Amino acid sequence: MNKYLDLIRSIPDFPKKGIVFKDITPLIKDPEAFASVVNDMTRPFINDKIDIVVAVEARGYIFGAPIANRLNCGFVPVRKPGKLPYVTSSIEYSLEYGTETLEIHQDAIDRGQKVLVVDDVLATGGTLEATIQLVEKVGGEISGIAVLIDLVQLHAEDILSPYKFFSLMDI
Repeated sequence: MNKYLDLIRSIPDFPKKGIVFKDITPLIKDPEAFASVVNDMTRPFINDKIDIVVAVEARGYIFGAPIANRLNCGFVPVRKPGKLPYVTSSIEYSLEYGTETLEIHQDAIDRGQKVLVVDDVLATGGTLEATIQLVEKVGGEISGIAVLIDLVQLHAEDILSPYKFFSLMDI
């Protein structure tokens, strides 16, 4: 959906040299565009009987929480280490500019619950792949993945091919 492209800024060499960061703040500042994006990201999953939306810290939360609200289901955050107050499961993974660790509460998802994973940008796929592994580790079943932007030149959609995948914008 190219109608949103003008609201995405590209910031070169952030957070590291060679990375082109996709800045979504102009898009989420625009109330009509933001509401429209959330509706467009929700639409492919509206009939999928999703129980939980899981989103990745921090920009995934921006879209995950309102999508969960529209799907009338729960919302579960995936966070960086030390940010969740209860017993967690964790995973370490590689991403385009280093390694990272993610955590989820061990009791956040009941065994067999249908989960939609939401994030802002799909780059190399490392963060989403780690999130999927965490969800499955605590008993959830992935029903789909929704992202605002897919950086298609990085070909991460191959990692996600076993799942229903929706990207609002391919850049």
